[in-house]
Amino acid sequence: MASVAAILKDVRTCTLCAGHLPLGPRPVLQFHPAARILIAGQAPGRKVHASGVPFDDASGARLRDWLGLSQEVFYDLRRIAILPMGFCYPGTGRSGDLPPRPECAQTWRPILVPQLRQLRLTVAVGRYAMAHHLPEESGSIAEALLRWRDHGTDPRLMPLPHPSPRNNLWLARHPWFERELIPLLRQRVAEALSEGDQPSSN
Repeated sequence: MASVAAILKDVRTCTLCAGHLPLGPRPVLQFHPAARILIAGQAPGRKVHASGVPFDDASGARLRDWLGLSQEVFYDLRRIAILPMGFCYPGTGRSGDLPPRPECAQTWRPILVPQLRQLRLTVAVGRYAMAHHLPEESGSIAEALLRWRDHGTDPRLMPLPHPSPRNNLWLARHPWFERELIPLLRQRVAEALSEGDQPSSN
């Protein structure tokens, strides 16, 4: 079996979708097998493609606020893994960025996710990540979140709308999301990061 380092080398040099990517391949992810939280996003935007840093944009600032995490913790790869559904910027369509290329998740998630042996919580961010992790959901994001809130689904998974500023109107129309689900999200995040920690002997 290939080592994690060898797998990541293959991921970072992947050209599987090169013919479909307007700016060419540049896989953006954050990964270490010790990570306790997996953030499953959608795909890098143009700014993240340029920097190579996941969630290095306004969406990331809002997501970190929702999670209750500092930049230091968010970018600690031994705590937080970030695996978007598509690792490369897919280009822009008429109403925003195009969907993640499907080849990426089909090829790499079955290899990478099982390596997360300390995983405590998966945060599915946006419609495409929710469709992957909650395939039984066929309605709107609001409907999926309300069902998740009301019926006590798997505590190891939390769905979120995308934190993009494009969703400001959605957030304004659904104030219960930030009022009711964000406190629960922050609690689950804190629990996932502290679970199993040993007190200091000093």
